[in-house]
Amino acid sequence: MTAVAYDGVLSHLSAAQVWNLPLLVAPSKPHIIVPVKRKPRRGPPAVLHWAEVTADERRTGTTSLLRTVIDCARLLPFGEALAVADAALASGLIAPDELLRATVAARGPGCPNIRRVAACADGRAGSFLESMLRALLITHGVDGFEPQVMVRSGPFRVRVDLGNRGAQVALEAEGYEFHGSPNDFAADCGRYNELVRAGWVVLRFTYQHVIGDPAWVVDTTRRTLAQRIGVPNDRR
Repeated sequence: MTAVAYDGVLSHLSAAQVWNLPLLVAPSKPHIIVPVKRKPRRGPPAVLHWAEVTADERRTGTTSLLRTVIDCARLLPFGEALAVADAALASGLIAPDELLRATVAARGPGCPNIRRVAACADGRAGSFLESMLRALLITHGVDGFEPQVMVRSGPFRVRVDLGNRGAQVALEAEGYEFHGSPNDFAADCGRYNELVRAGWVVLRFTYQHVIGDPAWVVDTTRRTLAQRIGVPNDRR
């Protein structure tokens, strides 16, 4: 194991993999924290970081979940770091206030992103793609969307990935999953029809949209909101 070769512990993106946190791209080399006073030495290819580790981290060979979230926010763009933080909160192993307190003590590179991620992280997020979509909206100032909003209309109940209650606009982050059966497909179609019947507009964005054409996603969402609330869209 590479970490053992350096007498270190897995950290950053490699620790995120150990904790089953979502990453857009897996690291090509393991990230390892080595003791502060340790001089560089030859070993397997790795990304080395010099820092202190706790006794528990040395025992387990991996940085703590909280520290892993903070360290990932040092390196990753806002959207990817938010997805890591959302998943960590969703696990129930750390709490939002715990994450916020950790940002106060954070020092060194990446602190602005660390604090921004902690302020926006939400354990209600249902998937990596949903977190990336929410981060895109936050970055471009598209406000009013909450994760996992429950829409109710009479006996009808459905949860949408991101919902703007005031404008009644739902955003769905569509992954690669396929309908497992004709009944599943029919249920999904019925779900969207019921949302429309309840007065909601539904926008469905795929991985290719969110990652490959973010400007179109933002523009489409803005224009839809403008139509719903009757405000001219001057962002053309």
